Amino acid sequence: MNSRRAGAIFKRLAAANPAPVTELVYASPFELLIAVILSAQATDVSVNKATAALFRDAPTPARMLALGEAGLKQYIKTIGLFNSKARHILATCAALLERHGGEVPRTRAALEALPGVGRKTANVVLNVAFDEPTLAVDTHIFRVGNRTGLAPGRTPLEVERGLLAVIPHRYLQHAHHWLILHGRYTCIARAPRCGQCPIAHLCEWPDKSRYAGTQSRPGQARRGA
Repeated sequence: MNSRRAGAIFKRLAAANPAPVTELVYASPFELLIAVILSAQATDVSVNKATAALFRDAPTPARMLALGEAGLKQYIKTIGLFNSKARHILATCAALLERHGGEVPRTRAALEALPGVGRKTANVVLNVAFDEPTLAVDTHIFRVGNRTGLAPGRTPLEVERGLLAVIPHRYLQHAHHWLILHGRYTCIARAPRCGQCPIAHLCEWPDKSRYAGTQSRPGQARRGA
């Protein structure tokens, strides 16, 4: 897809939602980092339910580390993969205290050096906490990039690079949120809601006419950041 068509897509998404935000609840870069680590293969709703109590009792790396593995698991045991996530979170808390004075670093290299933090998590933190124009490609954005023709790719990194190449710079700050929300609620995996899609006329998916009458249904789960 060329930049002109991509620009038209983001103009429509921006008009529908001028200031999109993450659905994860947090009050600091540290809480955001922990919430994003927990959100892997989990819904935002489930993460927010767990972190309400966790962040109340342990809002800093030192206090979270003091919980210990058994203590931390009591807060996050309702979230998928909580055993490995607990280990990663505690190791990350220790690294933040040892290397960064308890603060979340503002560079990709430093973030990706933290246990349990990959490119996607780093991109979310850089974008949401530090206002960097980064793109975190999760399953929703990967699907939207390929299905619409915005940025076809075989890997998340290919899709990320493709998106960065075609999205006009003025839309980059919020592009992650526009795409993830579009993938969650409209361009869903099964039976996409093309009948209510604000960019259907710009989408290059050849099968979109088959779903032109598909509308939204309540109660859809929310995964990712």
